Amino acid sequence: MQLYEELVARGLIAQVTNEDEIRSMINAGKATFYIGFDCTADSLTAGHFVTLTLMKRLQQAGNRPIALIGGGTTMIGDPSGRTDMRRMLTREDIEHNAACFRRQMSRFIDFGDGEGQARMVNNADWLLKLNYVDLLREVGACFSVNNMLRAECYKQRMEKGLSFLEFNYMIMQSYDFYHLFQHYDCNMQFGGNDQWSNMLGGTELIRRKLGRDAHAMTINLLTDSQGNKMGKTAGNAVWLDPNKTSPYDFYQYWRNVGDADVMKCIRWLTFLPLEQIDEMDRWEGSQLNRAKEILAWELTNMVHGREEADKAQEAARALFGGGGDRGEMPTTELVNDQFGDGQIGILNLLVACGLAPSKGEARRLVQQGGVSVNDEKITDIDRKFGCELFLGEGLIIKKGKKVFHRAVMS
Repeated sequence: MQLYEELVARGLIAQVTNEDEIRSMINAGKATFYIGFDCTADSLTAGHFVTLTLMKRLQQAGNRPIALIGGGTTMIGDPSGRTDMRRMLTREDIEHNAACFRRQMSRFIDFGDGEGQARMVNNADWLLKLNYVDLLREVGACFSVNNMLRAECYKQRMEKGLSFLEFNYMIMQSYDFYHLFQHYDCNMQFGGNDQWSNMLGGTELIRRKLGRDAHAMTINLLTDSQGNKMGKTAGNAVWLDPNKTSPYDFYQYWRNVGDADVMKCIRWLTFLPLEQIDEMDRWEGSQLNRAKEILAWELTNMVHGREEADKAQEAARALFGGGGDRGEMPTTELVNDQFGDGQIGILNLLVACGLAPSKGEARRLVQQGGVSVNDEKITDIDRKFGCELFLGEGLIIKKGKKVFHRAVMS
């Protein structure tokens, strides 16, 4: 089975501009393709996994990836999938975030100047040098406002108001493809299926300005069985940066995916052979827990390495199966200043451990019966714990059914 057929079998492909041409190019390892990343944070998230693994698969087949850092487009903000306007970032913020992205991407793709090695480019290098009037004269006539307003990414914003700043995003993204086609021999763009309109803008601009064919392919967005985007938990992103989401919490996120979602995640995100995945598709009941362990270990290994994946797995088994090392559990070290009269209240404890963003949210968790300490359910919002309880192994706090955290004295 060749690569394009494998991508189809894994259920990844959503839309293509010319299937025969795209199939031929990527199967022969002759595609130079780009995928764009706007630097809106200092870490990639689990939601980027499909894109990152796609780049890895394509590079392994001989195709050359270009990771386009959106230093210029991030200053505008992509309206796709948004009902509000994104926060404006400074150029310094964007440059810092771009450096973080490259470090994380390097675990998936091989960067360098050699044949087949990936390149990272920043569209700030050309977008920020554009003269507005010159840009309008060069490409403005190639875009129909009527067609742009029919694009799904703009429809979602029309009710609340679409700023002229964001309206330009499609033109900027299209110009990226136009520039990369001319200067980097980039003949293909890949991205999530929410980017389809923007990507077609690029292929059409190249056709109208250069009389050449360029190609686009979208991949399906990673959603759960309810249609919600995966890569977030309780409203918080699951980050690839271990300082923002620990390897244990990262492992636990994937270990806790729903029964209806685990096999799709394995098929889309891992590099397990399709024959093995087809066998696992027949698993039921308790076997699905084994599938979740496989998924969680494979992805944690990919992002954080084998040692961290093994540690996370051992810690999870310690909590749920009675064996392993609890020392690998996420842990907060408390200091004397956090104890008033030698005690700390449950609300302050939850906030200190990062299990609640505020005392108000902590109060709600306790009142709803969602907090236990050392297997004792806590229902009193005024409950206090003496500092001596945090010596040695400390206290184990459980939030909900699946989030565990250890608190100790430093």
